[in-house]
Amino acid sequence: MAPPPPPSHFTLLYFALSTRYTHLAHEYLPAPTTLTQLLTLLDQKYPGLRENVLESALVTVNMEYVDKEGEGDVVIKEGDEVGIIPPVSSG
Repeated sequence: MAPPPPPSHFTLLYFALSTRYTHLAHEYLPAPTTLTQLLTLLDQKYPGLRENVLESALVTVNMEYVDKEGEGDVVIKEGDEVGIIPPVSSG
């Protein structure tokens, strides 16, 4: 896990395929923000992430799954932990 975020920030954790686009396991971003704003920011910051990862990924806020479509106005607050969890295949 990542160390706690600095004041007025939240932690964003990247898993599996998402790290290929971000080249990060985690980063700290300013809070507060909404889930919709976060996904838009990530799309701008990391080309290809939305269509190749975010559209099919699960998202957690403080280890609780959130619906990207129905809960886009969820507010991400200072100290929160958000996870981007792409689907994985198993053989």
